[in-house]
Amino acid sequence: MAFVTDKEELKPGLVIFRRGDLQTRDWYCRVRLPKATRYKTIALKTPDITTARTLAYDHESEVRFALKRNLPVFNRPFSAVAKDYIAEQRLRAQRGEITPGRVKLIESVVKNQLNPYVGKTQIDLIALDRWQNYPSWRRSLGQGRMTRHGNVRPMTDAERDAAKALADDKAKQKGGAVGKQTAETPEPENTDWIIVSDATIRFEMKIYRAIINDAVSKQEAPPHHRIEGMPSLEKQRRDAFSLEEYRRLHTHARTKWVDAAKTETARWYRAMVYQFVLIMCNTGMRPSEARNLRWRDVMEATDKNGQPVTVLSVRGKGKSRQLVAPSSNVGKYLDRIRAIAVSTAPEAPVFSSATGAEERTLYKAFIADLLDHANLRVGPSGILRSTYSFRHTYATIRLTEGVSELLLAEQMGTSVQMIQEHYGHVDTIKHADLVLQGMSDWEPQEPAIPADEKQTAKIKRNARAKISTEPRRPH
Repeated sequence: MAFVTDKEELKPGLVIFRRGDLQTRDWYCRVRLPKATRYKTIALKTPDITTARTLAYDHESEVRFALKRNLPVFNRPFSAVAKDYIAEQRLRAQRGEITPGRVKLIESVVKNQLNPYVGKTQIDLIALDRWQNYPSWRRSLGQGRMTRHGNVRPMTDAERDAAKALADDKAKQKGGAVGKQTAETPEPENTDWIIVSDATIRFEMKIYRAIINDAVSKQEAPPHHRIEGMPSLEKQRRDAFSLEEYRRLHTHARTKWVDAAKTETARWYRAMVYQFVLIMCNTGMRPSEARNLRWRDVMEATDKNGQPVTVLSVRGKGKSRQLVAPSSNVGKYLDRIRAIAVSTAPEAPVFSSATGAEERTLYKAFIADLLDHANLRVGPSGILRSTYSFRHTYATIRLTEGVSELLLAEQMGTSVQMIQEHYGHVDTIKHADLVLQGMSDWEPQEPAIPADEKQTAKIKRNARAKISTEPRRPH
């Protein structure tokens, strides 16, 4: 059956018709936009042909009136306009202009971020203020509550084993029975909070801008709604562990957390997680780089002074590099992992599951459990810490120790600008004595006096006090 039936052309660019795919006998009109290949279709909601003709002319006049005054012709929600935009991007991918992966990214951003923000709003009502307010909205929502179910990715077998080990361990600690989790039992929700990076927000806003500007070019939104440039974004402080917190975490994991495991599998995971945390804090690796690390990527070498160093060939964010770490600590931590690893074959993952499979979540649930036990889960900004906090800890401590920004940027696989933007506060703390020198309410502290010298000074003070209070002997 034809989609268009009983078609009648009233004038060039204006037709009325009935829809063959519907049982209703109502008429529709289609108005062609001048100097364009697009049409505006309108339901006339009448089965009478004479009334339909009159209404069609009226609608055509309204369209021309809107076009003459640069008013939007179409009145559709953002979600519908975005759907058309995505369809156009698919065609571009078919022509080889962009990659299919980019189309998937655009679809994901529209579905998970932009539609919840403005999806139901009419496109002609989305002005510049909504665009400028997006970063604040994105961070309030997207400081990132992320759940496994929300990410629409089922657990792998290795992740299911880890979740079961953690659940069994907690059940045994509470005196319950282990092994109760069955196929019918829902997977535990793996919830975490992350800081949404400026780069992520900028990428999403570029897609937002492209959809709005595409709507303007199609006369679905007024010309003054066109978006240019990119708003400046407030830098988000990245929560690291202070040196004192890192030592507390280190000690708590070694002396309490690992030994508190109630099952053999949980103990294996806790021992692995402990070494993982130490390695991450002493190398500055990205989580993606740690996930991709294989035993063939671990090498031993010596520096120019003949000191042994551990060299790791890491891959992440589409790039590869080499980072160095002292063999005295990182090399030792890797040896401990070798001792308990299921496999140390060249292609085997360094950070594996208890079955030897790749650990996709990098022990996320166990790390959350460790931070909770050590009372270090929440950072100074009130955001829950995650695996990425170990990388920030490495950067902060290295800068505090005087490592140059250039060398640190090369070691961490980032830019000097990124180091300065996110860790500039470290210089202020490191040079506090110089910054505060000369202030009336601050004076440099005197050197600490050893305990034995303190005791001597105390005796001398007491002796002087006794002499001054005793009466003089008469001559």
